[in-house]
Amino acid sequence: MKALVYEGVKDVQVKNVGDPEIQDDEDIIVRVTTTSICGSDLHLIHGMIPDLPKGFILGHETMGIVEEAGKSVTRVRKGDRVIIPFPVSCGRCWYCSHGLWSQCDNSNPNGETGGLLGYGSMFGGYEGGQAEYISVPYANAGPVVVPEELSDEQVLFLTDILPTSYWGVEMGGVGKDDTVAILGCGPVGLLAVKWAAFMGAKRIIAVDALNYRLEHARKHSGVETVNIEDHDDAGEYIKDITGGGVDVVVDCVGMDGRMTLMERIETALKLQGGSKSAVEIAARAVRKGGTISIVGVYGGRYNMFPLGDFFARNITLKMGQCPVHKYVEPIMSLVKDGVMDATDIITHRLPLDKGDLGYGLFDEKRDHCIKVVLKP
Repeated sequence: MKALVYEGVKDVQVKNVGDPEIQDDEDIIVRVTTTSICGSDLHLIHGMIPDLPKGFILGHETMGIVEEAGKSVTRVRKGDRVIIPFPVSCGRCWYCSHGLWSQCDNSNPNGETGGLLGYGSMFGGYEGGQAEYISVPYANAGPVVVPEELSDEQVLFLTDILPTSYWGVEMGGVGKDDTVAILGCGPVGLLAVKWAAFMGAKRIIAVDALNYRLEHARKHSGVETVNIEDHDDAGEYIKDITGGGVDVVVDCVGMDGRMTLMERIETALKLQGGSKSAVEIAARAVRKGGTISIVGVYGGRYNMFPLGDFFARNITLKMGQCPVHKYVEPIMSLVKDGVMDATDIITHRLPLDKGDLGYGLFDEKRDHCIKVVLKP
């Protein structure tokens, strides 16, 4: 089969690889009908995630048709059209049974966190779905059958960015009449803007460094935008225009933040996993007693982290990998009812065999790229 594989830093190639096979009685094989490129995939191709072998199949936003099922699979059957949540979760351990699906105790023998599709050895070694077929483990816990009336593009993002953006806003406690800053207007940030409005926020400020993404954020009625390139200190600017800071900051940036020269040197030396700039903006922009919700992916430990600033001002920090399974059904109902539509963020549709071009467009922000969908 054809698949998009990692061959080195900023080197993604379309290659012929072996077809996946049933390895466990709870596995299924899915023929991929639609997949996409996520911002966290860029962390892989930038070499920010260790232990990613060459030839590894990328991708974790995937859906398709069940082609084969292990003999113990009862949740789905051959011919079902399913979406596949990106955390690999057994459904039986303490964490899964308590709703912390992304922290499954059985899916990743290589680390403390749970397993993730398409994210290398450090996260369980499960190959991804930017391919013609994918093997899905724990099929009695993960895949969800899609209603016939919903298109692939309407439900594809239930695999990650729709639940992740919702969770980030919910985790921040956004409610009626709150003022919210969304850091980053990539796919997750743009959806977080919609969720903040859905939850009743009075004032929403979208923050980014790219004008075309800010322009997209402004399509949602009443959204204000701040380009960090226009201000020496964007966090202080937000504090000023809100009269003391926002109630909630949702950091959808993570390791994608702009780096200082020293940070680039530290990253090259593997001393830290990315830029602190989004965290620093958040620290200045949030009001006393406010909340910062972090869903942008961060890497290793960080020197000069503004912990004292957070402590002194009674700031609540919440963060982590979204337990996607918990949110799939409720959000699918909102999609079905026409309350939430995420398809407007799709800017590029390409065949799988042009996936390397899709990575280039997305990574380098060419052609006003926001989200790339791939069709095998």
